[in-house]
Amino acid sequence: MSEQLETILSEGLSCLSIPFTDDILHKFRIFYTLLSERSHQMNLTAISGEEDVARLHLLDCASVLNQFSFAGSRVLDVGSGAGFPGLVLKILCPDLSLTLLDSTQKRVTFQQEVCKALNMTDVVCLHLRAEEAPDSMRENYDAVISRAVARLNLLAELCFPFVSVGGSFLAMKGPAVEEELSESKGAIRLLGGSEPTLSRYEVPGLDAERILVRSVKLHITPAKYPRRFAQMKKQPL
Repeated sequence: MSEQLETILSEGLSCLSIPFTDDILHKFRIFYTLLSERSHQMNLTAISGEEDVARLHLLDCASVLNQFSFAGSRVLDVGSGAGFPGLVLKILCPDLSLTLLDSTQKRVTFQQEVCKALNMTDVVCLHLRAEEAPDSMRENYDAVISRAVARLNLLAELCFPFVSVGGSFLAMKGPAVEEELSESKGAIRLLGGSEPTLSRYEVPGLDAERILVRSVKLHITPAKYPRRFAQMKKQPL
């Protein structure tokens, strides 16, 4: 077995001052192995190879732990795909309560397989579109996070209904987020959010800047949101 994945993760997590154990590295190895095997069958991710997966997926997601504290929180990952960032955060912060939401069954099946292989508890994997979620999920999460799903104004409408008052909407973005931010401020305010703040950070071994957009929910989101996705795209807030 190659040790490249473990070496990159050990050095990267140490650089980020994120605590880890040999058991955590072993869990990431299992996650990577399943991802590599299933991606050939399911097209889960275009990123492949130990170094790229370690840096572009695993460390990229782990870096968020230095920007926001998830400990003991109820966390929802919207458009969770192959489990990024949700499963990475859960491995490194096991006391968070995690719900993964994705509209594609094969991705949810993969998430469930990973959770079973890692003996994860307090994780729910849902095959569901965000705009079709039941009312019982509204205003129910301390943090709602999303990575590489949609432009910020659309993403805000998808995510804010799930955030509890006092909780946080978190969007993982790249340096081009400035344009998205200017077009989304009105939507965020309408949906109940505070003025967004930006946390800029770097991922060990990568040159590109990463930005975490955060808005605290100040009041309940109006019941008519989210709308159908086709309507959101046609008439964004």
